[in-house]
Amino acid sequence: MISTIQEVIKRITPADEQSFLKAEHRLNILTKPPGSLGQLETLAVKLAGISGTEQPSFTKRTVVVMAADHGVCCEGVSAFPQEVTMQMAYNFLSGGAAVNVLARQAGAEVKFVDIGVNGDLSHEDLIDRKVRRGTDNIAVGPAMSREEAMSAMLVGIRIAQEAIENGTEIFITGEMGIGNTTASAAILCALKGIAPEVAVGRGTGIDDERLLHKIAVVERALKVNQPNPADPLDVLSKVGGLEIAGLTGLILGAAAARVPVILDGFISGAAALVAKALAPESIAYMIGSHLSGEQGHKLMLERLGLEPLFNLGLRLGEGTGGVLSLHLIEAICRILSEMATFESAGISGAGKQ
Repeated sequence: MISTIQEVIKRITPADEQSFLKAEHRLNILTKPPGSLGQLETLAVKLAGISGTEQPSFTKRTVVVMAADHGVCCEGVSAFPQEVTMQMAYNFLSGGAAVNVLARQAGAEVKFVDIGVNGDLSHEDLIDRKVRRGTDNIAVGPAMSREEAMSAMLVGIRIAQEAIENGTEIFITGEMGIGNTTASAAILCALKGIAPEVAVGRGTGIDDERLLHKIAVVERALKVNQPNPADPLDVLSKVGGLEIAGLTGLILGAAAARVPVILDGFISGAAALVAKALAPESIAYMIGSHLSGEQGHKLMLERLGLEPLFNLGLRLGEGTGGVLSLHLIEAICRILSEMATFESAGISGAGKQ
């Protein structure tokens, strides 16, 4: 089992170009006009390159929900108090959250990881990998130490490795943590030079007055901490969150094993930005599921170079949008494996549509 972040990064290589070409060829000889399935065909080619086969299939699907608290909650940036993180944790563990429902429908397993909840959780299905009890307030100083950020990343890497050893073929990133849209916006601002008023959104549904306050809190966090955009770990440790660091590790661990990762929304996007900054080749293994209702998410996807599969105005997080995209992924995989070719169907005119 890989034990260091650098070892993982070194193992991340480009996707398989021959499988790209084979999938493109197969799509072009199926009984349809070339390109007529639009963005799904682009997705099919990407999945083929990741999996190394022109007819990929992803039976074992795993949603990893990383949960942690944020010290910045004391600044009043959320419509909900910090204790909701812990209360919601039990909802996830009992199968009652939205992502649990959608995962059951999509045939996916939900793994709930306590990586930094500010309290003690106890449940037979809990994966307890707590690095510390929440972060410190980024508006007055660093969220955590560099070593703690690296420890949280290693948690994500090891969760990925363990799941892959148990048969996982595709991941969906999920999270829970009151205050995490504030940290994610700060990461976007720090890494990509985006102004807080453009990056910061309404999160849990705050009003105009609190939105202006939230923007000011992010501005203060950036001024106080001076995160270095050339050093992704510096950004992550100073203005990030433990669940964001965990998801960063999950993405890197999956990419090192050539396993696709479906990104959910804004918080997942922040983790993806850090992962790409650390290991540019990791982007080949990321799939953007949807465009979140959080205003900075579009900017994140643009900076990542990812096109979302759909836009339903979702802003729940948890991995919900990522799980919904599994249906599209299964659909295009079935097209590749089950749809007739012009030759097999005895239809003339291939390539002339």
